[in-house]
Amino acid sequence: MTTPDISSQALQRIRADVRAMQAYHVQDSQGLLKMDTMENPYRLSAALQKQLGERLGALEINRYPGERLEVLKKMLADYAGAPAGSAVLLGNGSDEIITLLALATAQPTEGARAKMLAPMPGFVMYPLSAKLQGLDFVSVNLTADFDLDVPAMQAAIAAQKPAITYIAYPNNPTATLWEEDKVQAIVDAVAQIGGLVVMDEAYQPFASRSWITRMKAEPERNQHVLLMRTLSKFGLAGARLGYLIGPAALVHEIDKVRPPYNISVLNCETAIFALEHESLYAEQAAAIRAERQPLIDALAALEGVEKIWPSEANMVLLRVADAGRAQAEMKKRGVLVKNVSAMHPLLNNCLRLTVGTREENAQMLAALKESL
Repeated sequence: MTTPDISSQALQRIRADVRAMQAYHVQDSQGLLKMDTMENPYRLSAALQKQLGERLGALEINRYPGERLEVLKKMLADYAGAPAGSAVLLGNGSDEIITLLALATAQPTEGARAKMLAPMPGFVMYPLSAKLQGLDFVSVNLTADFDLDVPAMQAAIAAQKPAITYIAYPNNPTATLWEEDKVQAIVDAVAQIGGLVVMDEAYQPFASRSWITRMKAEPERNQHVLLMRTLSKFGLAGARLGYLIGPAALVHEIDKVRPPYNISVLNCETAIFALEHESLYAEQAAAIRAERQPLIDALAALEGVEKIWPSEANMVLLRVADAGRAQAEMKKRGVLVKNVSAMHPLLNNCLRLTVGTREENAQMLAALKESL
């Protein structure tokens, strides 16, 4: 059976900007050590896998998701220590929540399109969601050392009046956890123009602090702040479960654009099971944090590593002479890492490496040493 030719007229029905895009590419990892996507390297024990399998096997998958979602929301609020008066929104990963936030705020203001603002380099989904949902994206460069340029952020917020300002805390791909007073200055600037701040804490299990403490300490000052997290870095990347915590009045409005039944009963029950074993995942995060500084020290000692940045996440960013060549050579040696050079000019010849187990890190270091 031959594949029919798609007429040019039919293709023209697809948005021109979409046709000009590249789809998100996932590297083939068959038979390779996967150190490119910041996944938790630890699997459940055989006993816990069996328990989870039995729970999932007993679910009524012929029914739509129901009240167990409310159980999960309560567990997530308790786990995060949500401030009083908060509500929780669930997403199919934090990616879907970013889309929902863009959908909910994509209204023109004074004859112009709504705007989304974020410091860059940052998470690629921010500008992508703005583009697809009809917002203008405003990028404010970080400093050369990937610190926040607070005066530039304040000026851009005052001039552009963004509906949403994203602060990744810690940032991806730089792994930076910016100083609290600098972040608060931006939060205050957004309050002056009546916008929303989304604090993206995808890598919170590996960071030394969370913005939720500021939300609880000064609720009035942070009443326009929404906290976004994911269970992907917690250890459930395959379950695709993100969540948003914020003042109930705001969260309930955003919930109106959420597709019905967006979280499957399988994802929901897996997340509940994981939160019931929260201490196990806390131990795994602690083990990853313990391996982070030794990895950074070993990387800094390698000839050919030109610069390495501090990390408060489960990734490390470094610069080499030729990131493309180093990535290709590492892949030949069985190790996948991420070349982030094309993401932003400030990331020229930078590689992003996942922090894994001691054995994984040793294998990655050996491959990098041979590849430089």
